[in-house]
Amino acid sequence: MCWAGRMMLGAFSILLALVLAAAAAACEFGPFPYRATGIVCRMTKPAALLLNQETAQVIQAAFRNAKFPNITGERSMRLLGRVAYGLSNIQVNDLSIERSEVELKEDNAIHISIKNVTALFKGTLTYGYAGAWFLQLFHSVDFEIESSIDLQLSINLMCQKDQVAPDASGCYLTFHKLTLHLQGDKQPGWLKQLFTDFISFTLKLVLKREVCKEINTVAQTLTNFILDLAANFVRDKDIIVDISVASDPVIKAGYIESHHKGLVLYKNKSSVLSDSVFSPSLLTESRMLYFWLSEHSLSSLAAAAFLDGRLVLNLRGEKLQELFEMEDTEVQRKAVQRIFQGTSYNDSVAKVWSLTQPQISLQPKGTVVRSLVAVEVSILLAGEEPLVALYMEKEITVTIQATYAEKKLILQPVDSSVEIKVFKCTADPSGEDSSIQSFLQHMILVAGIPEVTSSIGSALTSLMNNKRLDLFDIINPEIITRQGYVIVQLDFGFPSHLLLNFLENSL
Repeated sequence: MCWAGRMMLGAFSILLALVLAAAAAACEFGPFPYRATGIVCRMTKPAALLLNQETAQVIQAAFRNAKFPNITGERSMRLLGRVAYGLSNIQVNDLSIERSEVELKEDNAIHISIKNVTALFKGTLTYGYAGAWFLQLFHSVDFEIESSIDLQLSINLMCQKDQVAPDASGCYLTFHKLTLHLQGDKQPGWLKQLFTDFISFTLKLVLKREVCKEINTVAQTLTNFILDLAANFVRDKDIIVDISVASDPVIKAGYIESHHKGLVLYKNKSSVLSDSVFSPSLLTESRMLYFWLSEHSLSSLAAAAFLDGRLVLNLRGEKLQELFEMEDTEVQRKAVQRIFQGTSYNDSVAKVWSLTQPQISLQPKGTVVRSLVAVEVSILLAGEEPLVALYMEKEITVTIQATYAEKKLILQPVDSSVEIKVFKCTADPSGEDSSIQSFLQHMILVAGIPEVTSSIGSALTSLMNNKRLDLFDIINPEIITRQGYVIVQLDFGFPSHLLLNFLENSL
């Protein structure tokens, strides 16, 4: 996933996935919004269907956390006089959902249909009446209400301060069953029939109001959670990727697509992008999730990493030995002996760092990186200053192909060239010993560049896992480079426990 991996994979449910969708008409983007697009996310219908399976947990959390107020009412009855009632301590038990369906609409909304939500409401019914002969009776009994409900959600996308906010106020409940039982007696009786007629209409209104209000609250809570998670994922100390929206969302029957600025901020300084090559036709619908990243975004990340002093690698001990003893030949042994002057690898250190900002070019053959790199080998003498045994500056051009497998980012150099610009070696002061220079040139190409790219891949993997990427089940990811951009496409499995834990701890 190259550096792109740091911006990936953050959808926890169909509600959370809305965070990836950009703003509605409330935000102004100008006549050419794609020109400022550095990152694009496309979630296709299969992904929406998978994420919709988690909707049940969201709905269950909404029912469980809904705060039902006491319900009161009264009515005049012939012969009985005025009858008053109150329902209190209403709680939800034994909630189940038969099925959930999702549909993407081009009216900038996602429609979710929850079929046959069965719930058992429990509480206390208090009632009393003043009879025609001024006889007053007051009673309190426990009650249960069996219900069967269909729930329709129409979730619209809004823009608030260049970020996404889902509006789940389009919430409709249809009651197929609402049966009142008093004191556990499930046989019809005049009292049950009386109060069922009294309270059913009021109860339906209260349930709809409170449940729909709670669903909207859960949606907003999840949105804030995923926004915070996404912001943390694309931030590492002073390096920040701006993922605010760059244009209106695209919602088709087959996918949701969002466009983000993808600008890199480093110590309050930002890159500028005004000539993005993105077009919706560059992405297909065959995989569940797509990320499109511009060359500008990746180049800006490399520049920020350089300015932040991160492109430095130190090797010693076994790693240093592997580097200099890649081949067991007489020429190699003599060159190593002369360079290290018989010193142990444990008493030596090699430092590799970039002298200039790396230039990134995305091409069909891979990611081409050009940079001026320095290599310094020092011998650590007890009680003395380190002795620089070797110093080189070299212009390196390397083509890297990136893969992601077994939760690891793998950077593989497939083509490279090295041109030595500066050469200083205590074993060859004149710089005319062709055997040493030939050995070093060969060592850099065969072992040095692969070691550096491998170390960068490991460092990025560690960084991404620290951002919790390893908790997701990423299936058959493909990283495709083209002229000026890279596409990451994949299928995924949803880590249900993440959503469940969040809901349990936050609501």
